[in-house]
Amino acid sequence: MTHDPPDARSRPALARATLDLPRHTTPPRDWGHYLAAFVLRLGGWKIGSAPPVLDKYVIVAAPHTAWADGFWMLSFAWYWGQSISWMGKSQLNRGAWGWFLRRVGIIPVDRSGPHGLVGFIVDEFARRDKLLLSIPPEGTRARRPLWKSGFYHIARQADVPVCLSYLDYRRREAGFGPVIQISGDVRQDMSAIREFYEDITAKVPKLFTPPRLREEGDVTDQPGGSV
Repeated sequence: MTHDPPDARSRPALARATLDLPRHTTPPRDWGHYLAAFVLRLGGWKIGSAPPVLDKYVIVAAPHTAWADGFWMLSFAWYWGQSISWMGKSQLNRGAWGWFLRRVGIIPVDRSGPHGLVGFIVDEFARRDKLLLSIPPEGTRARRPLWKSGFYHIARQADVPVCLSYLDYRRREAGFGPVIQISGDVRQDMSAIREFYEDITAKVPKLFTPPRLREEGDVTDQPGGSV
């Protein structure tokens, strides 16, 4: 049994930003779905809100405080028959191993390219008919002062929405949450994102990085790039 996306009515910024979009109603009945369903059942997970019916969007993969988060998120994607892509270093493009990684969704990127990492991914969105790109904006499993802003700039420049996925370890529920269109007003957009994640519990709560970007101003800067 699946659930609707978490109610946004009591969260004004999130309610204003959330797009009213159709959701997938039934998962495909293939080997990937049955394998994922079995794994999720063993892990004690409940199936949360379904993915939106869209060909292109950025997935905010949060919280990300443990290595298992990526595994569970991929399992939920397989449950719904969604092919999710991830960014990886360009060195991963080599040999048979590179072929395998590309087959499972890795997009090899070169940060030193003429248009930078954001420009490269924006071009990928323009080139492909379908791209569901998962980005963990915390950037690491350790707590940091800020989220990395690459997800925001990619969605803005590619003109694609952002889906706030979630792994709620308190309720043991995960899914594809609200979909928002990035407006360019960073404070307003991030207020909506903060409202959503304030009720989500990470596996290691003390390591969860609060949803805040350097671009909002009045925050402590941090090294490490923007994606």
